[in-house]
Amino acid sequence: MTAQSLVADPNVAREGGTHRSVVEVAVGVLVREDGAFLLTSRPQGKVYAGYWEFPGGKLEVGESVEQALKRELYEELGIEIGVAHPWKIEMVDYPHALVRLHFCKVFDWVGALEMRELQSSSWQQLPVQVQPVLPGTVPVLQWFAQERQYSGATHLIAACAYI
Repeated sequence: MTAQSLVADPNVAREGGTHRSVVEVAVGVLVREDGAFLLTSRPQGKVYAGYWEFPGGKLEVGESVEQALKRELYEELGIEIGVAHPWKIEMVDYPHALVRLHFCKVFDWVGALEMRELQSSSWQQLPVQVQPVLPGTVPVLQWFAQERQYSGATHLIAACAYI
């Protein structure tokens, strides 16, 4: 874990201990002309199933971030993307993996969205209305808020009951 890592679920033990290798992940931030961005839910059977995130996946050996993103978005969503614009990189320490997320903005794509992993999708604006949001997604919402001079909550959190 590095000092710059976002730590998800800090009270949960880290699989593989503190000296885990980093998993490189390409993440697509699809943005429509109206500024709405696409979030998808994590499919059943995956870690954090049902949490909302930006689509993407792991880089395969020898792949660039853009190549991985093109492959992943085709596999997951059935679309062919145009240029992937590198945006920001965030390190997230999840209990199951230490991941380096390479976020790329995508403004053009061809094809209708198909949820090939039986996930859900939702076009969102700030504040995001779907929940729960995957911890690695939260910084992106904050970056959008800064870019868009949006002040206020970027996403909803689960309601808490007080007894």
